[in-house]
Amino acid sequence: MAKDPVRVLVTGAAGQIGYALVPMIARGIMLGADQPVILHMLDIPPAAEALNGVKMELVDAAFPLLKGVVATTDAVEACTGVNVAVMVGGFPRKEGMERKDVMSKNVSIYKSQASALEKHAAANCKVLVVANPANTNALILKEFAPSIPEKNITCLTRLDHNRALGQISEKLGVQVSEVKNVIIWGNHSSTQYPDVTHATVGDKSVPELIKDDEWLKSGFISTVQQRGAAIIKARKLSSALSAASSACDHIRDWVCGTPEGTWVSMGVYSDGSYNVPAGLIYSFPVTCRNGEWTIVQGLSIDEFSRKKLDLTAEELTEEKALAYSCLS
Repeated sequence: MAKDPVRVLVTGAAGQIGYALVPMIARGIMLGADQPVILHMLDIPPAAEALNGVKMELVDAAFPLLKGVVATTDAVEACTGVNVAVMVGGFPRKEGMERKDVMSKNVSIYKSQASALEKHAAANCKVLVVANPANTNALILKEFAPSIPEKNITCLTRLDHNRALGQISEKLGVQVSEVKNVIIWGNHSSTQYPDVTHATVGDKSVPELIKDDEWLKSGFISTVQQRGAAIIKARKLSSALSAASSACDHIRDWVCGTPEGTWVSMGVYSDGSYNVPAGLIYSFPVTCRNGEWTIVQGLSIDEFSRKKLDLTAEELTEEKALAYSCLS
């Protein structure tokens, strides 16, 4: 029996990431090759014409799984009945802007969108915040959508996770699918900690295979942290294809489950695991089953890693305070 369509919201849908993301969703990459979808696309009024152009292309592509398209600049219309919300739209930091300026802009954006989700989304709607600063934008969204369970609001660190997988696969000359269980701890920022302490290729640990602690503790970490800037330098545009693909990975694993023995990185509400202050949205290693994520427990944390976890937790605590100061 054919499945009922899932309604998927993409905000900022006329932008670069949105343009890369919506055909992936329509082709079944996010929710599976047998899952029909109805796409809800939201953008700001100045982008309405471009948004309509994206809708025209979706129609022209004749995706068999795509059962409908809503393209609108109205948040209520966009959010009505959605089962999955991918929040790509946000106000980017521009030259000369302070962090608080960016926070203030995003508070106004996320207030209206979160309120619309709160009142009009389907029950148990899953939310993924992509727009940076993703961790704090997710906190802001939660403030204005109090009835959405904390466990249903997440932010994207899968892009950093995938970047780490890519770097290890290139270093070892193996297929990326052979590399398992890297971790991104903390924030999508320069304090994030890409950790391969528990990563494996086959039955061997990545640190044992690489045999280069200096690279793992310096060059590897900085490459993953600064990959976005390197792509901007090369493309003269920010990463869009990889961000869209990672958003699909995040939602697919959350909804469909992670393979046995494999974890992924997701920005989720901290419950105090690994001494990370509760109430932060922080990237942890998680497994997913039956539409629920669970933080992987019991991993050993060495002294080097402990300092890195604490550093990114401190940054997120400061960002949370700054974000909340913008709410009043």
